[in-house]
Amino acid sequence: MFETEERAPQTLDPAVFEQLQNTLQARGPAAAIDELCESLKAAGDYSALFYALLMKKRVELGINPFPTGTSTELPPETHEEYESAIREAGRHVGALYLAQHDIRKAWFYFNMLGEPEPIRDYIQNYKPGESDDPQPVIEVALYNGVDPVRGFGLILERYGICNAITTFGQQDFGRNPPAKQACIKLLVRALHDQLLERLRSDIVMRGDTYPQTGSIIELLQGRGFLFAEDAYHIDTSHLSSVVQMSLELTEGEEVLLARELCAYGTKLNSQFHQQADPPFENTYADYMILLEVTGGIYVEKGLQHFRDKIEPEVAQGNTFPAEVYVNLLLRLNRRDEAIEAAKKYLSAEARQMSCPGVYELCQQEKDFTGLANAARQRGDGVNYLASLIAGK
Repeated sequence: MFETEERAPQTLDPAVFEQLQNTLQARGPAAAIDELCESLKAAGDYSALFYALLMKKRVELGINPFPTGTSTELPPETHEEYESAIREAGRHVGALYLAQHDIRKAWFYFNMLGEPEPIRDYIQNYKPGESDDPQPVIEVALYNGVDPVRGFGLILERYGICNAITTFGQQDFGRNPPAKQACIKLLVRALHDQLLERLRSDIVMRGDTYPQTGSIIELLQGRGFLFAEDAYHIDTSHLSSVVQMSLELTEGEEVLLARELCAYGTKLNSQFHQQADPPFENTYADYMILLEVTGGIYVEKGLQHFRDKIEPEVAQGNTFPAEVYVNLLLRLNRRDEAIEAAKKYLSAEARQMSCPGVYELCQQEKDFTGLANAARQRGDGVNYLASLIAGK
């Protein structure tokens, strides 16, 4: 049963109250309530209209007319019909607020009903003008989770890449990995478009014709002068942030667009390269190879590149290159190879890692022998015996 404890503000003209009393005396409660609903709708007081509609149903049911009471005071046989009335009133009032583009108030009602679809439709069709404030739509779409991708897109469109990067870092996408992927793709496309246009403009300013290619890699060929005197064309912190985010992409054209951003990054003066640990010590060059593997380019060569970095680092106690390698194999759906790599390099690791551990991988593939061996290596008697039992 819905609770409707909120009390509406009084907004009606004093003359309306006199008229309501006259209507009640002459024509009864139903007519007076209908008149009240019309007055509230005309006044734009849709919150009060919601309660007036509930009062109408209460009067029809022959129960206490006050709509702000608790559901416990209603006879059990009226619950279902009254709940239906709440839904109808909520939909009606929510739609009125949407028609006025008051998405915050509309969301209150549709959220109460557990019916986000009308709000989602509104957000997806929302196209703000230059003087419009998109913040209420962003709030409902992104921060209330109705359509986080569209909400993030509005931030990117209205407030730019810097603001979008900051916002992305503040979001918890743990329960919505597809939204995270979509938001990264938006950032990659936006930065790629920005860099492409600025490179074209620089080339034209130097007396060359306007390049028609949409490939940054093609634009850079034979044009080392673009980087003379440590030049750069976009905020290098934005480039670094977006490229690192792109390493989480699993598919799509944006993987190859991010590869082009890396190709640009490799041309920058080394002062613009952030320090990173293996296997990304060469930053943009290593990022580019990973994205090539993800994008299906030079796959075996790229895997070998990361495989060669594993053992020297494992000897130093750093398993991160092995974790990156396992994740790459999983991304390519080469699970058997991923399990073998995990067994070889990660069996002794009981901590949380950036890739699935041996236990998780072996359980998924029902490799109970491998799981038992890893448990024995860790001195884990419980999982060792559980693996032996499960194997039988």
